[in-house]
Amino acid sequence: MAKVAIGSEALVGSLTPTKKRDYRVTNKLQEGKRPLYAVVFNFIDSRYFNVFATVGGNRVTVYQCLEGGVIAALQSYIDEDKDESFYTVSWACNVDGSPFLVAGGYNGIMRVIDTGNEKPHKSFVGHGDSINEIRTQPLKPSLVVSASKDESVRLWNVQTGICILIFSGAGGHRNEVLSVDFHPSDIYRIASCGMDNTVKIWSMKEFWPYVEKSFTWTDLPSKFPTKYVQFPVFIASVHSNYVDCNRWLGDFIMSKSVDNEIVLWEPKMKEQSPGEGTTDILQKYPVPECDIWFIKFSYDFHYNAVAIGNREGKILVWDLQSSPPVLISKLSHAQSKSPIRQTAMSFDGSTILSCCEDGAIWRWDAVPTP
Repeated sequence: MAKVAIGSEALVGSLTPTKKRDYRVTNKLQEGKRPLYAVVFNFIDSRYFNVFATVGGNRVTVYQCLEGGVIAALQSYIDEDKDESFYTVSWACNVDGSPFLVAGGYNGIMRVIDTGNEKPHKSFVGHGDSINEIRTQPLKPSLVVSASKDESVRLWNVQTGICILIFSGAGGHRNEVLSVDFHPSDIYRIASCGMDNTVKIWSMKEFWPYVEKSFTWTDLPSKFPTKYVQFPVFIASVHSNYVDCNRWLGDFIMSKSVDNEIVLWEPKMKEQSPGEGTTDILQKYPVPECDIWFIKFSYDFHYNAVAIGNREGKILVWDLQSSPPVLISKLSHAQSKSPIRQTAMSFDGSTILSCCEDGAIWRWDAVPTP
């Protein structure tokens, strides 16, 4: 277990906004009555950078952000099970480049939707309980990873429907896994976190031949020799409560719990002894009224800023390129009072979307500087 280094004080950001970039509400859509748990822009395909997806209840909806605050509905997919409640969605693609959406939730079944022909492509069954987050490998976007209540993380090939690896076992999570993320440049590395209050870093390096094999497998997916990865290369106890969102920032990790802040820290591994090392807490980004779990933050494509909503319907936008942390903007609207479950920043950060507990989607656009 990694220990927190003593003697280096974390830099804490001030909650006074610099207004370096200001945003205003340009649209609000009421999708329905059921909570919306996820909203995500398509960063996989440059043709569709202004397209985003939401999930709530048993519905996956695809929209496009147009000029002047317009949000156009493009597609809607209703799951065959009316009791399904999707918690997460991620953009991925086929090896030929056609865009896919991968959604999961309460039922523990992953639905892959081919948005090119608006049809369900595949369903992945494997998790023994609900799915809390799905993320796509940015360097190989037909690989996705899923975090589940069943205490495991699974790696899938959306092209072939194969479950390649299961991160679980002796060194795995001891409670629900709430969040997972691929390293942006190290193709072998993922980070996961959950209700056991830990963040675990895993390496796929020695299992990579199985990843390659999953692309050429011609037999039934169920006959693939799925491998268990039982031991992470690093375990961090940065938080003292549930950790519900973790994202890489280069080789650093940003993570949050239910204590009104996002923490930026560096895992310092001991090469000789896997799982051990120290965590150096670098910066803290305060987020008032962010004390309930299942609130996720998001970056723009180039990691310039992070946006996070809170339980009172407000959004904080922090600069990621400054030390100590600088608050770019605090967004609030008189009618936005419902908890924001997730935000999505557009490619260049000029649009911020939020999806809310009351079924609403809010669109904020950067005010042009004179």
